[in-house]
Amino acid sequence: MLVARYYAPGDVRLEDAPEPKPGPAEVLLRVRANSICGTDAKIFHHGHHRLDPPRVLGHELAGEIVEVGPDAVGNHKVGDRVQVIAAVPCGQCEYCARGWQTVCPTQKAIGYHWDGGLAQYIVIPEEVLRVDGLNPIADHVSFAEASVAEPFACAINAQELANVGDGDVVVVVGAGPIGCLHVRLARARGASTVYLVELSRERLDMSAERVHPDAAICGAEVDPVAEVLRLTDGRGADVIITAAASGKAQEDALRMAALRGRISLFGGLPKDKPTITFDSNVVHYRELTVVGANGSSPAQNRKALEYIASGDVPVADLITHRMPLEKFVDGIHAVTGGTAIKVTIEP
Repeated sequence: MLVARYYAPGDVRLEDAPEPKPGPAEVLLRVRANSICGTDAKIFHHGHHRLDPPRVLGHELAGEIVEVGPDAVGNHKVGDRVQVIAAVPCGQCEYCARGWQTVCPTQKAIGYHWDGGLAQYIVIPEEVLRVDGLNPIADHVSFAEASVAEPFACAINAQELANVGDGDVVVVVGAGPIGCLHVRLARARGASTVYLVELSRERLDMSAERVHPDAAICGAEVDPVAEVLRLTDGRGADVIITAAASGKAQEDALRMAALRGRISLFGGLPKDKPTITFDSNVVHYRELTVVGANGSSPAQNRKALEYIASGDVPVADLITHRMPLEKFVDGIHAVTGGTAIKVTIEP
């Protein structure tokens, strides 16, 4: 079979590999779709501290079960169409017991600790099955759409933590695929108004054409804080989600928040510049809430699939590029170059 295997930054090779065999407690999946995210592009160019090469990449995947080990946990059958979680909590520690699976200290990940979905076949490890991490796909949902459930689940985690709800004015900073999902999810959760902020005019226009925010604000052309305040008659936004790896976006979020506003620091900052100027008096006197968001839980993956299946949060039109595995590097360049919203590899 064909795989995309990472060896070092800039060195990802398309290789022939033997078809893997599942162990007694594992499942073998025929990969039908694996979407590429910004983290894949970062790994391609810079590596990742949690990844020990050589490793088959890919963690946003969906496919069809072709073999089930006799001791595999769950009611899985050959022919089932399933989506796979990426972040795998242990399910046993005190944090998992409290329902905080996203911060499980021994969490592992597909495409990092195990070979991922940029291959024609993948073995789903026992650890995934133990935490109910293999999720059925509705018949009318495509594999490509289902592969988007993993990043979508991360957006669900963030909006649940920030308590996005009825009547909220929401600002989403970053018009990539995650930003687009945040816009649509905020609406599905009852937000009355959603603004989208992005530095790149080209990316902003491409995304806004699909998700139709109430205002599309180009940060390279106007001061986004001043524009949000203008649009809200000086009140500010109830929720600001920084879906961009930008310290300035996080600092701006404090300045555009309404009284008792909530700020989700969704996008992590570069490891060499992880700090921002944080006016704690603004948080104190305006009674703001600032929350992080780290990945997603298995249950949030299932919830993402439910949103997609119901049509409440459509994702098909966000997949702007579909490519065979042989074009994986082209897909990476489309992601890093900003010419795509979502790239899906179909092995």
